[in-house]
Amino acid sequence: MFTKEDLKQLSDKGISIQEIEKQLTYFKNGFPYLKIDRAATVGDGMYRLSESETQGLESFFDARLSHYKLSKFVPASGAATRMFKDLYEYVQSSDRQENTSVAEIFSGLDKFAFYEDLKRIMALQHISIADKKKLAETILLSGGLNYGSLPKGMLLFHRYAEGARTALEEHLVEGIGYARNADGSVYIHFTVSPEHQPVFESLSHTKAKIYAKKYGVAFHIDFSQQKPSTDTIAVDEDNRPIRNSDGSFLFRPGGHGALLENLNDLKGDIIFIKNIDNVVPDRLKPTTIHYKKVLAGLLIRLQEELFKHIRALRSGQGSVQDALAFLSEKLAFQCPEAIRSWGIETQKQYVLSVLNRPIRVCGMVKNEGEPGGGPFWVRNADGSIALQIAESSQINMGDQQQKTIAAHATHFNPVDLICGVKDCDGNDFDLLKYRDPDTGFISVKSKDGVSLKAQELPGLWNGAMANWNTLFVEVPIDTFNPVKTINDWLRPQHQ
Repeated sequence: MFTKEDLKQLSDKGISIQEIEKQLTYFKNGFPYLKIDRAATVGDGMYRLSESETQGLESFFDARLSHYKLSKFVPASGAATRMFKDLYEYVQSSDRQENTSVAEIFSGLDKFAFYEDLKRIMALQHISIADKKKLAETILLSGGLNYGSLPKGMLLFHRYAEGARTALEEHLVEGIGYARNADGSVYIHFTVSPEHQPVFESLSHTKAKIYAKKYGVAFHIDFSQQKPSTDTIAVDEDNRPIRNSDGSFLFRPGGHGALLENLNDLKGDIIFIKNIDNVVPDRLKPTTIHYKKVLAGLLIRLQEELFKHIRALRSGQGSVQDALAFLSEKLAFQCPEAIRSWGIETQKQYVLSVLNRPIRVCGMVKNEGEPGGGPFWVRNADGSIALQIAESSQINMGDQQQKTIAAHATHFNPVDLICGVKDCDGNDFDLLKYRDPDTGFISVKSKDGVSLKAQELPGLWNGAMANWNTLFVEVPIDTFNPVKTINDWLRPQHQ
């Protein structure tokens, strides 16, 4: 099946034949569904913290700050094209009919952070604001703002007296609030597309100097791209690999789950993960910063307790029963029923294997109709039950029982993660060992008018972290203000 040229292509990308064969098997058979046991709700797998508890955890985080290296990880790949779907359809239509979304854009034009730049460009090109088609084109296309092709990190999000800020700048300023190390260093890592990295680097180099001076910090900003080894092969409707015109295999990016490789390369003790488009103006940042510190404080407190159990068990001084109670009561992990019949040494080794994993604390917001995966108790192959974030595509909605359980989810995932990625000996975990390779999904795409099937790797915060120790904490909806469409900029939170 594989020619000499195929083998060279795979070798150049760092992909093994076994990996391709596994992907082809998934195309033929599909991915197995997760077995959700029940939704994780407040009091059953999810913490709801009192005001005094949040204040205590923030103070605990501040007190322990000097013991840890903090960093922030921001997935920022891809262009913002989908943000402007309605505006593109308006430009391409022959009758110029304005749907509700487009009408709102035109009527609220002066509320956008990019408005001054837009006016300047239109004046230079002698374009009237009244010419709505030209106006829309100036927002979207090269020669204008080119917002249809730029990444979200480069777009102006909010206005200030001193000038508008991009999403990248908002992440720099926000990062100072909770990811500032004891020595004043702020480490921020952005994952970007190859074609966008130069503009990211240029903007961050210029803006970091300004904010470093203003806030008295030292920024350490770096970038990475999805690795070619995480690409997945594309197939036709008969599950046969599709080839390019030159005879090479057609590959596609493996989705945000591929970023596990990038996260695995990141150095630090505590890593904050947040999407590029979920930022707010300075007036609303205090709530976000407070809860980031709260979640990090909870992670550190539990991680330190977890490490004590590991060291005690290893030294022979610890109690397996105490460790089992910690797993159940603090880490929301239910061991398999069969553990009761195991010998004490077998129990000890099992408990150690569960304790000695990366740990994450995930903020969860009440489900108010926004898209996103949800928090669930998931039954594992060994009979244990643990917390996971599950997307609807991972759940068998054709099974009435599973569908009913999914419908009882009260919260969803806003991508608000704090990660502990070192073990009790201070060594980095190999995060690739804690993913679920049998998680993923298949979608139908097209290229040059030809339909194809594409495969995405386990999502970064679901399948790629499936075997982490996971805690869910309810956080205010105020901490979740993503910009998925241009109209979201008109929400009060972004004014």
